[in-house]
Amino acid sequence: MSFEIPVILQSALPFAPWVDPRTRKLPGTIPVGGDDWIQIDDAYAAQMALRDRLIAERPDAVLALAERARPAAEELWDMLLPLLPALGFQTGPDAVRRPDGVTVPLDRARPLATLGRLVQEDLVLMDEGEAGEHVFAGAVLCFPAGWSLSEKFDRPMMRIHRPVEKYTEDVGKRVQRLMDGVQPGRPLCRGTAHHTNSRLFNPRTEAMGRAIDAELPFIRVERQCLVRLPVTRLVLFSIHTYIVRPEALDADQSAALAEFPLRHAA
Repeated sequence: MSFEIPVILQSALPFAPWVDPRTRKLPGTIPVGGDDWIQIDDAYAAQMALRDRLIAERPDAVLALAERARPAAEELWDMLLPLLPALGFQTGPDAVRRPDGVTVPLDRARPLATLGRLVQEDLVLMDEGEAGEHVFAGAVLCFPAGWSLSEKFDRPMMRIHRPVEKYTEDVGKRVQRLMDGVQPGRPLCRGTAHHTNSRLFNPRTEAMGRAIDAELPFIRVERQCLVRLPVTRLVLFSIHTYIVRPEALDADQSAALAEFPLRHAA
């Protein structure tokens, strides 16, 4: 089933990774507060309406969970739901009323699908494979930035990032050490940014490659947080996506962008 993907933009950019020298280069991370990996912004209602449609109409494209990772998905459920009231949600035993007024039934049997209808973040679970490299074990992924869930699911980190030119073997080893070192209660944050003309839901296979010969009117930023689940020990990789026009940047962001230009990607 196909449907029109709307243009959904934020009016400002609260996180610009090219401004901070710590987040400017891979795998550049900074610490975040224990609960600050979930955020709400002014595009919440529009983004959640799109997430609702994708989860209902394109579940095979946006949901995946290895059975071995189900305990981690349930642990994430138990961790995330208590954070919601402080963000403007009304929670009950059977349903949650979102800040946009939509009520979402709670279905613990479908933890990622349900959580994906509550928060703007895409949620990816990574477990440690037999070779010591983290493996993509589950996700609700509504806003892929030019990649396909079906191609990345159940693959190790180096294989996931094979098409990324900057993701060299040395970078891969540093990222693996970073993920190994994530501690419970001490999440880390990193970011990516590029010029684009794509919408939020932009799945592309590796064979499709990138098409960058068109006008690129938007800047797409991902605020990515790494959170260690304390019981199952899996790593949660959360992705909050912003798309803005360049004129939405503040003066410091614009000045830093002129000094440190972004890559271009469709």
